[in-house]
Amino acid sequence: MTKEQYLAKRGSLMNSAKAALDSGNIEEFNKVKSQVTNLDTEFEAAAAAQANYEALQNSAPKIPSISSLDGQHESSHAATDVFDTEEYRNAFMNFACHNATMPERFRNTVATTTTGDVGAVIPTTTLHEIVTELKSRGTIFNSVRKMNVQGGVQIPILDLKPTAHWITEAATSDDQKTSAKQTVSFSYYGLECKIAQTLLTSVTTFAEFQSLFVPLAVEAIITALEVGVFNGTGSGQMLGIVKDSSVKNVVTMSPDDFASWAGWKKNVFAKIKLSYNTGSFYMAKGTFDGYIDGMVDKNGQPIGRVNYGIDSDGTQRFGGKSVVLVEDDIIPPYDTAVDGTVVAVFVDLKNYAINSNMQMTTVHWTDHDNNTIKDKVIIVCDGKLIDPNGVVLIKKGAAASKA
Repeated sequence: MTKEQYLAKRGSLMNSAKAALDSGNIEEFNKVKSQVTNLDTEFEAAAAAQANYEALQNSAPKIPSISSLDGQHESSHAATDVFDTEEYRNAFMNFACHNATMPERFRNTVATTTTGDVGAVIPTTTLHEIVTELKSRGTIFNSVRKMNVQGGVQIPILDLKPTAHWITEAATSDDQKTSAKQTVSFSYYGLECKIAQTLLTSVTTFAEFQSLFVPLAVEAIITALEVGVFNGTGSGQMLGIVKDSSVKNVVTMSPDDFASWAGWKKNVFAKIKLSYNTGSFYMAKGTFDGYIDGMVDKNGQPIGRVNYGIDSDGTQRFGGKSVVLVEDDIIPPYDTAVDGTVVAVFVDLKNYAINSNMQMTTVHWTDHDNNTIKDKVIIVCDGKLIDPNGVVLIKKGAAASKA
């Protein structure tokens, strides 16, 4: 007996009991009352049996992995993860692909994770694959600091710079205080991508569904996150490095300086603080290939270098610093950038933090303009610099006017 059948039958019996009571037929009322009591007992027994069955299904011993054989035991939560059962994965696939209703027990479980529309938590297996691909495929995402702190909480940044003083027998040094004057806090911003229903309706197995769903979600999410690290406006989204007003070390280079080692040495490398020497340059491939690679010093020695491996495209370095090449929508190449635009950034991305619990949910989205149903994948996150002191922004300057 399903919950819907139970409620319908009980409602009918309660109507009969009310009618008997109103007519003064106490004998009939007692008869219906007994039927209601028996129905409640029957449903409770069925619900308990169903719960026991699901508990047995999820309590099967887990085959130990290599790490667990070495003594690293996996959490017992993995064996009872309702979102990682075959039953839930198939139900989720039907929900996302064919607009089927999630079973009642799963809807009850995930009710607190949705707003408005009927939603479903992405199965654990799929979520793990998304997060893994974000870390392995996203060079920028892989470099930033990941945090999971409560939004709105002010996180203090310690300002600890004590000074040593010479003393004599009669004079002692003053006590010094540590302070945490600067703080940083994170907000709750929703990042979503929409996947057309027509791409998934023909899928009949979870493996095929996952092979389509994961790459589509990863491509959209990783692009938005990496663009946000550098270009986020901070309004309804992450605050990007280029848009952060706390970055004070900004250099504007003329075309002549940009193309010369002396110009970079004087304007950029001289501005990099020793304590932040571990950063890297981030720039478009066109900028590195067109201006940095092949640059020589006054003695003709190459400055921009590329070391090619057997199985890789090469590792770029410039003046002893690593160079990370990014897509043009993250940092524009020098040739197409307008004057005053940031064309390169020196930063250690460990000083940039993305705050999120990495829990993704999906809901159905109806596109009434096109009469199609789409899947909307949502992740709540925020990101910003937690230490801007080691960042150097390099902007494209105007060419010197000729007399």
